[in-house]
Amino acid sequence: MPLHKIKDFDPDYRTHFDDQDVIGYDLYADKDKIGSVDDLLVDDTGKIRYLIINTGTWILGKKVLLPIGRSRIDYKGHRITAEGLTRSQAEALPQYDGNIPVDYEHEEQVRNVYRPMDAGTTAVESGAPLDAGVAAVGYDRDTYSYDRDSSLYNLDDTNHQSLKLYEERLIANKTRAKTGEVAVGKRVETETAKVSVPIEKERVVIERTAGAGTAVAPSDMAFQEGEVARVEVYEETPDIRKEAFVREEVSVRKEIDRDVVNAEETLRREELNVDTQGTPVVDQGIDSRRNSERV
Repeated sequence: MPLHKIKDFDPDYRTHFDDQDVIGYDLYADKDKIGSVDDLLVDDTGKIRYLIINTGTWILGKKVLLPIGRSRIDYKGHRITAEGLTRSQAEALPQYDGNIPVDYEHEEQVRNVYRPMDAGTTAVESGAPLDAGVAAVGYDRDTYSYDRDSSLYNLDDTNHQSLKLYEERLIANKTRAKTGEVAVGKRVETETAKVSVPIEKERVVIERTAGAGTAVAPSDMAFQEGEVARVEVYEETPDIRKEAFVREEVSVRKEIDRDVVNAEETLRREELNVDTQGTPVVDQGIDSRRNSERV
């Protein structure tokens, strides 16, 4: 599973930490300060897996990874203690480079340094190679789960005792669901259209009329062979064809109708009950969240 710096995963992550952001806390091994917390690495679910540790001058500014389960967090003192971490272990840990993503092989090297601590010895002290035993446990990069190393990745409540007061909040959210679909297409329909076109045709009419019987002067007589009178005859023929025209245009768009849905629920909140016997002095602290709401 890929790992992400918490600031890249959620730029507003501090709003979920209740003012308990451990970035910048001092790091101690036993009673000696050995460095500070530079950043956190989380998986795709947002669960913290590693603290990025800057060892400062302890090991010449080397940055290494500390599994979250190996840390004891003191929120009041703004400090973290690396459980059982020795100088030889820190020197054996692979260097963390923030420009290169942490891959499965890098994590296995880190785990193989911390795993022997459960058996009371370290990989460096036992002489075992950092990548030894991976095949023997029966998993690989595709089947590994952080649950296999719960001691490395789960916080020990005995070292992080606190009483959390819970309250319910009404969370209003929206989901977008498809309710239907509209398809607008075209189809071709046919019909029979009739049209009447008036046309004209010319015809030649020859009329013959008998002469009046009047004599013609010899000088007016003009007998000519082959004399012809020509008349051109025309008629109209219909020119009928089909042409396509734009009958109408159809535009398709979506419009949003807005509405407000009102909901009402009964919310529960836990309040702190402090029972005392005798006359002890008890500082119950300040509810910073409620104080800020009053402001």
